[in-house]
Amino acid sequence: MQTSSLKEEIWQIIAAIPPGSVSTYGQIARLAGYPNHARYVGTTLKNLPHDSRLPWHRVVNSKGQLSFTVHSQPWLKQKNRLEAEGIVFLGDSFSLKKFQWLN
Repeated sequence: MQTSSLKEEIWQIIAAIPPGSVSTYGQIARLAGYPNHARYVGTTLKNLPHDSRLPWHRVVNSKGQLSFTVHSQPWLKQKNRLEAEGIVFLGDSFSLKKFQWLN
């Protein structure tokens, strides 16, 4: 596995997620050709530059939940961005079936 080319592939896939849709870490790993690398997708996002314009907020876990601690500042930031794009939350989660990209 070439990590620099995998990172670029992950970035390209995330950049393609349209507003109002989400993708899971595992789905991105599968689309990149590395189905067992969901955690690597998370690590790649965690290490994005702070001024990145990549729509990182559209990447969620497989339960249709945000991976940050509930009600923390990063969680609220991600939730607000998703809601601004039309994602409807029911409590702390949303319907992955309804909003998942390429479902």
